Amino acid sequence: MKIVNTHLLSLALAASCVSASFAADKKLVVGFSQIGAESGWRTANTDSIKSEAAKRGIELKFADAQQKQENQIKALRSFMAQGVDVIAFSPVVETGWEPVLREIKRAKIPVVLSDRAVAVTDDSLYVTFIGADFVEEGRRAANWLAKTTGGKAVIAELVGTPGSAPAIDRKKGFEEVLAKNPGMKIVKSQSGDFTRAKGKEVMESFLKSPDAKQITALFAHNDDMALGAIQAMEEAGVKPGKDILIVSIDGVRGAFEAMAAGKLNCTVECNPLIGPQLFDAVAAIMAHKTLPKRTIVQEGVFDQSQAAAELPKRKY
Repeated sequence: MKIVNTHLLSLALAASCVSASFAADKKLVVGFSQIGAESGWRTANTDSIKSEAAKRGIELKFADAQQKQENQIKALRSFMAQGVDVIAFSPVVETGWEPVLREIKRAKIPVVLSDRAVAVTDDSLYVTFIGADFVEEGRRAANWLAKTTGGKAVIAELVGTPGSAPAIDRKKGFEEVLAKNPGMKIVKSQSGDFTRAKGKEVMESFLKSPDAKQITALFAHNDDMALGAIQAMEEAGVKPGKDILIVSIDGVRGAFEAMAAGKLNCTVECNPLIGPQLFDAVAAIMAHKTLPKRTIVQEGVFDQSQAAAELPKRKY
C-alpha cells in the first residue's frame, strides 16, 4: 500500500492555491511611450494617463521619447521584450512605424494609438486610435478668424513639429477654409516645433522681416507657440490680440489667462485628459471586446468673451 505524506500534500496544495491566486491577481501591465514634455498640453496628457493607471491599479511602464522617433521605437521594443499586456503610444510623427508595429503584432501584443495617428498600409497593426479630429480643429480656427475679420486677413502661421499628425491635419483643415475665403492668405509659415521657446524665436524672425507690418493675424498650431509669439510681439512693441489677432489650438490654462488679459483672441480646444478613455480601451481589449477603429474626444472653441468665466474650470 502506498503511503501518502499528508503534510507534504498539504504544502503542495497550499503552494498550488498561492500560484493560482497570484495568476488571478496578476497586475495588468501597460507600456506607454509619450512624445515628451514639449507643452502644457502634453504635461496634462501625461498626468491624465499616469493618474488613471494608478487609480485602476495598472502597472504602467512609462517612457519619455524627448520628441525623437528613434527613442519611441526603442521603447516599443523594450515593452515587447518585457512582455507587457498592451502597448500604447502617442507617435511623434505619422510615418516610419510599420516595421516595429509588425514585430509587435507577431508578438501578439495589442496596440492603442493615443492622441496622434500613424500612416500605415495595414490598419490591423493597431486596435484603435483615441484622440482629436485635428483637421476639424484647423477648420474651427480658420472659421473663427474668417467670421471675426469678415474674411480678410494676412496671416502668419506657426506650424507644429514637421511630419506630425496635428501639424499636417491642422494645416490641412485651416487651408480648406482659406480656399473658400480668397481675402485670407498665409504669407509666412514656419515650424515652431510645438514649443514656447521656438514659437517666440520664429515670431521674432517674422516681425523682423521687411513685410512684417502687413501681418494682421497669427495662426499657431498650439497654445504654447502662441504664448511664445505673444512674448516676441510685446518685446517688439506690437500689441498681441489687437495689432495682430491670434488664434491657436489646445485650450490650456495659459491660453485662457492670455485671453483674459486681452493678448490672445481664440483657442480651439484639444482635450488632453484622455487617460480614462485610454484605459477603458485597454480593459475592453483584455475582455476581448470589439472597439471602433477611431474614438474622437469632445472639444469646443473659446474666445476672449468666455475666458474669465471658463478659466476657473480649466483642469489643465
